[in-house]
Amino acid sequence: MALTHSKGMPLGTPAPPFALRGVDGETWTLDDFADAVVLVVVFTCNHCPYAQAAEDRLIELQGAYADRGVRFVAINPNDAERYPEDSFEAMRERAQHKGYVFPYLHDATQEVARAYDAACTPDIFVFDAERRLTYNGRLDDHWRDPSKVTRQDLRAAIDATLEGKALTFDPAPSIGCSIKWRP
Repeated sequence: MALTHSKGMPLGTPAPPFALRGVDGETWTLDDFADAVVLVVVFTCNHCPYAQAAEDRLIELQGAYADRGVRFVAINPNDAERYPEDSFEAMRERAQHKGYVFPYLHDATQEVARAYDAACTPDIFVFDAERRLTYNGRLDDHWRDPSKVTRQDLRAAIDATLEGKALTFDPAPSIGCSIKWRP
C-alpha cells in the first residue's frame, strides 16, 4: 500500500463526462445526475483500508443529504487484473454487502480517473449544479476512527456548495492508497 495524496484539481474545473458500467448493470453518465444540485464524485476501491474506512461515512452523508438534492457516485478505477479484489464482481458483492446507496461504477479503462486527475482512494470531488468543482479534498480529519473526527471537511464543502458560498477553510488533500494504474 503506497500512501498517496489527492492532487487538488483547480476549483471551477468542469466535471469531465463519463459513461461507466455500474454494479447494478446499468451504464451511468454524468448526465444521469443532471437533477443533482450538488454532485459528489468519489474515486474509491474495495481493498484499500482508507477507502474501506470512508464507506460508512459516505453512505451516511448520502442519506443525510439526499432530500437536499445531493447525489453521490463512487468510481473504482483500479486495475482489476493485478488487483482481483477490485474486479467488477467483487465490486458488486461489496456494494451489496455494505448497502451502498449510490451508484458504484467501474472505470475499466482508467480514462475517467485520468480526466479527473484522481490520485488516491478515496479521492473526493464536489461539483455544483453547473458541474463546476467546488472542492477536492479529504472526507474529514481522522481517516481511521470516526469517533475522533473534529472537522468534517466534506460535509462543510457540501453545505457551502448548497449555499453558493466559498469554502471557509483551505482544503486538505485526501489521503489513501495510490490508484492502481494499468501498465
